[in-house]
Amino acid sequence: MNTISRPHLVGLLAGVFLSAGLVASAFLASRSYLHNSQSIVVTGSARKDVLSDLAIWHGSFSVEASTLNEAHQRLKADLEKVKAFLDARVVTNCSISSIGIQQLRSGTANDDAQKTAGYRLSRGLEIKSADFERMMQLDAASGELVGQGVEFTSTPLQFLYTKSAEAKIEMLAEATKDARARADQIALQGGARIDSLRSAKMGVFQITPQYATEISWGGVNDTSAMEKTITAVISATFSLK
Repeated sequence: MNTISRPHLVGLLAGVFLSAGLVASAFLASRSYLHNSQSIVVTGSARKDVLSDLAIWHGSFSVEASTLNEAHQRLKADLEKVKAFLDARVVTNCSISSIGIQQLRSGTANDDAQKTAGYRLSRGLEIKSADFERMMQLDAASGELVGQGVEFTSTPLQFLYTKSAEAKIEMLAEATKDARARADQIALQGGARIDSLRSAKMGVFQITPQYATEISWGGVNDTSAMEKTITAVISATFSLK
């Protein structure tokens, strides 16, 4: 009768245990794969066209003079011209900022012997209105102030949609519905069915001019166009059955 030497027996048993371990590992890996395959991740989106409901106009005027008192008097005179310009157009909701003062220096920036050469004083104004046509007329007519000797500048009109917070809730709900519809189609092709929503993560939410194609993962809030499009994107995970 053949006998198995002790070293050989130990090696044989080690091989058996190793094989069993590999089988067990493969089984666990298979179970893990099946577990992970019981869910599906899809992206849903929703779009809505809206019309801006608020316009904002910013302007500023400034003067320069060799003394602070002289600059203040000139700025005061220009303020009266600006007020007359606004009163003539029945603008009653204008907000005018406090005086900004900048000291003007002579010589170069690295010159320790720089001296005060004068002062620059400025004030800004802001007007908000839902009457877009009137705001555009006001912006176009502001050149009259320059003709009166006022150093007046303005920025392009800003158009805002103030109900974006409410729209965000609505759009995310629509994006989730779209994600569910996409998941249903994908699951159907794989012979499965959607069970329930496991998790959802908001992606892009942006407001762009209508027909714009730009996408920013950081979000966009356009203020240049009256007609806008709101886009919401959501990533959703659904369980399968």
